[in-house]
Amino acid sequence: MIARISILIILGILLPDFYVERHYLSRRPGWRWWKRVLWWLPSFFFVVATAFFAQEPDFIPTDAKPLFLYLLILGVVALPKAVFALCSLVGLGWCRLRHSRKNWGNLVGFFLALLSVYMVLYGSFVGPRHVEVRRQAITFEHLPKAFDGYRIVLFSDVHVGTFTQCMPEVMREAVDSINTQQADAIVFAGDLVNQEPSELYPVQDLLRSLKARDGVFSVLGNHDYSDYIDADPIIKAANDKEIVSRQRQYGWQLLQNSHQKVTRGADCIVFAGVEYERKKSEEQQPDIERTLADVDSGAFVIMVNHSPQTWRKRLLADERIALTLSGHTHGGQLELFGLRPSQWNHKEDFGLYTDGESRLLVTSGIGGVVPFRLGVPPEIVVITLRRGARK
Repeated sequence: MIARISILIILGILLPDFYVERHYLSRRPGWRWWKRVLWWLPSFFFVVATAFFAQEPDFIPTDAKPLFLYLLILGVVALPKAVFALCSLVGLGWCRLRHSRKNWGNLVGFFLALLSVYMVLYGSFVGPRHVEVRRQAITFEHLPKAFDGYRIVLFSDVHVGTFTQCMPEVMREAVDSINTQQADAIVFAGDLVNQEPSELYPVQDLLRSLKARDGVFSVLGNHDYSDYIDADPIIKAANDKEIVSRQRQYGWQLLQNSHQKVTRGADCIVFAGVEYERKKSEEQQPDIERTLADVDSGAFVIMVNHSPQTWRKRLLADERIALTLSGHTHGGQLELFGLRPSQWNHKEDFGLYTDGESRLLVTSGIGGVVPFRLGVPPEIVVITLRRGARK
């Protein structure tokens, strides 16, 4: 993970220090060599730590606590300096443009730097620990009558390895909350682990305890495949098989380009699931034709797919798919003034979307590789299907 952005991190560490030293510290009387060393010492350690974590062959180390601590300290120390330097630089440009000597960017930067410290601490220690229950009613004209009021609990992106290392109690609370809803069906939209099935061993009984009248339906997410570890292909293949077998051992109905029908008397709805679109595999790809083989043209299909991008790219063309349930984006895990990082590369990144007669519901999930949430709380979504004219 760090290797992918190590250059940006190092620049973010060093450039603010260069700016502050050149424009402020070096102009102070008595700015001696040992003070300069003290000023640069934290950045030196950050650069060394960044280089160290960038050497990790896997996406994250098996013991991720040192990585999480590094990111936390980086956010508390380096981020405020970067915020101050940016505000000061903008203020300096404004001063030169207006021929003014008072740089108000310094004052703004100081308070925003303090705010950034609060945001990092809150997002790290408070935000990830409060799983919300969001309720969403969705109305369809062609919903079979017997399923009016049908309730589905949607959850996604558990990333078990992060929970077990940092906040195991949160996962238990989330599972209890899901079971408390006494839903007709539970849907899991992928990313059960960070990178390896061994993460599941401490929580197998907990995952097995998920129960609903019509069962638990699940799909695989990108982290459920072995693409995030540096290992022999034989080990990767064994990991992929174990993830599949573990979910089935829990009693979950894993949908891999397949579907399951749920009946109420003469009425029926279809839960279907497609594979995550893996760039590194020609075999494991979403296959709509195979997934909906033998499904009637007038059927009511609920499609479960990890990435919401597949909805517009592959699913909208099939009129049988009334509702698609996805995760993957985590809602960006951060929202400020209505803006989320996930909006940069996902047109539909969080919430309910409509295109014609088709709907897409994207959940922010309950976890993430990095335990951080600010403005986008972890959630489970209780969906109630309603029959009637769409408002």
